[in-house]
Amino acid sequence: MRIGELARIASVSCDSLRFYERLGLIASRRAANGYRDYPAAAAQRVLYIKTAQRLGFSLAEVGANLAGVERAADPDTAVRLLLGDKLARVDQQIEALQHLREELRGRLGSDCPLRREDALA
Repeated sequence: MRIGELARIASVSCDSLRFYERLGLIASRRAANGYRDYPAAAAQRVLYIKTAQRLGFSLAEVGANLAGVERAADPDTAVRLLLGDKLARVDQQIEALQHLREELRGRLGSDCPLRREDALA
């Protein structure tokens, strides 16, 4: 299928598809007229990429894991493992942000919020 059709099916721009191709996330063949020709499976792959991005995965993470998921004997289990790892990282980030929030809250009542006596010791 041509790039415009894939863009329409996957609800992304042609520029996004070209970008994904430059990153090696999708591939096309060039037709005799120079147009990109994408296999039908490219639509499913682009939808996977967009879903992964919505779930907080970077394109680098998607690229690092995509081939492994596709080659896995059980792709659903492979994706569940990736989601579990991502959830653990999100939980760590939330915990770090909660600690930061408490530190900021504690400094609001200080005479000079950026300097604490215990930090000078």
